[in-house]
Amino acid sequence: MCGRFSQSYTWEQIHAFSRPLTKALPAGQDNLPPRYNIAPTTNVHMIVPVDGGRELRIARWWLIPSWWKKGIKEVPSTFNARVETVDSNPMFRDAFKRTRCIVPASGFFEWTGPKADRTPHYFSAADGGLLGIAGLWAIWINPEGEAVTSCTMVVRDADEWTARYHDRMPSFLKPEDFDAWLTGSAGKEILRKTPPRLQEWIVSKRVNKTGDGDDDPSTVEPIAAA
Repeated sequence: MCGRFSQSYTWEQIHAFSRPLTKALPAGQDNLPPRYNIAPTTNVHMIVPVDGGRELRIARWWLIPSWWKKGIKEVPSTFNARVETVDSNPMFRDAFKRTRCIVPASGFFEWTGPKADRTPHYFSAADGGLLGIAGLWAIWINPEGEAVTSCTMVVRDADEWTARYHDRMPSFLKPEDFDAWLTGSAGKEILRKTPPRLQEWIVSKRVNKTGDGDDDPSTVEPIAAA
């Protein structure tokens, strides 16, 4: 699964990657603050379709369906949606039909080794570019009447290369498939296409602690294996 990732890019990079965004950088903001160790339930960027193009929005990374009747703490684990059941699982099927998104990522983490002493690995695109992860989003109204926007990432079985580290991986989208995914014209077959070529290295065990190094670039820098 994918339980930690990073979003580190300039406004120009994300604008070009989304092909393009419809809104310019907000007034008074020089750039997008980088985040290197993002954990579930925190806010992330997502790209959604709007009239005339696409828009970068913020969402809580842990999907809450619009129909949810219980409290936010009672939502089951929904930060990942398995491709095998994304169109049938009640927690995801409405969003799969109606509200899809792309979660831009500069990389993601997986762990190997025994549970008591796991080794964190960082994965990014081999060409240094951004990765587009297929996602879903929803707007839920909490008991206080406030709107909560949330999202999830779709995950699939790992390809041969990634399977050396983990049996699952994010479902990556190619830029030429962005429209088909966002408009809903593509089905699940688009989620199992050959993923981009990745690179991997071991990083500091600081990332094992949620929230540690969220804005520290050394979090994703390679270190020598112990």
